[in-house]
Amino acid sequence: MAQQARDFIQRLSKAMPKGGGAPKMPSGGGDALARAATALIGAGAVGYGAMHSFYTVDGGHRAVVFSRITGMKSTVYGEGLNFNIPWFERPTVFDIRTRPCNLQTLTGSKDLQMVTIGVRVLHKPDPSALVWIYQRLGLNYDERVLPSIMNECAKAVVAKYNANELLTKRDAVSADIRKELLARSTIFHILLEDVAITHLAFSPEYARAVESKQVAQQEAERAKYIVIGAQSEKKTIITKARGEAASADLIGNAVKKNPGFMKLRRIEAANDIADIVSKSGNKIYLNADSLLLNLLSDADEKISKSVEDKKGWFQK
Repeated sequence: MAQQARDFIQRLSKAMPKGGGAPKMPSGGGDALARAATALIGAGAVGYGAMHSFYTVDGGHRAVVFSRITGMKSTVYGEGLNFNIPWFERPTVFDIRTRPCNLQTLTGSKDLQMVTIGVRVLHKPDPSALVWIYQRLGLNYDERVLPSIMNECAKAVVAKYNANELLTKRDAVSADIRKELLARSTIFHILLEDVAITHLAFSPEYARAVESKQVAQQEAERAKYIVIGAQSEKKTIITKARGEAASADLIGNAVKKNPGFMKLRRIEAANDIADIVSKSGNKIYLNADSLLLNLLSDADEKISKSVEDKKGWFQK
């Protein structure tokens, strides 16, 4: 390049007129101009070479180099300062840090229910296969490969489960999708670090059917508990009635065997009545016999006599 510029300047100096109105150049002026242009061009070439003879690879990145002579080099260059031949070699830097890829697709379950499922994948390229990835997929390898295989794997796995199993066996569904994606992504030298289901929704008709089913189950459970409560209440009433009947039998037997039992009960009733009357702030004037408070009288004998008199009157 410098030799071509030198020849051009020499031809230009020879073509310039030597007489006429143009001033004459001093002897050897053309050679001096050629040498100055050559030095300028050489300095520019050196500066260009120095500027483009090295490049820096940042953290979390790797570089592959394309040579105009031999094509893609098989070496993957790591982080830091690296050197190359200007113009003959062109470095390309890859980002090998983990990046997310999200996909949401509509598919059908095993029982033909439409399901909208969202899948998120954390991925990165295989650092040892960057040359292969650059030659066949390019820098946007994830946009070319992941959407298609994620869509295919998600639909294939969802088709194996019923709609209710997608909810109750969500971990198993996520594990199956991860297994399928790992098998497919390995072909393209893409490493997967995590696969997760981020969204799972069913059609509005199915959602309403599930809600109606849950309401019906809750109503059935409530009716079941109502029946159990009624049965328990029935048993309680029967037990209480049996207890009262047994109590009446015991009281009757006690009265037959010992007439003093009624007097004992009368004393207890008089005690309760006296306690209530004593706590009252009002003045009460009542017959002590009617309140069962006259325990020293012969009220029981009077009652018995009146009963016998009434029986005799009816017999007449």
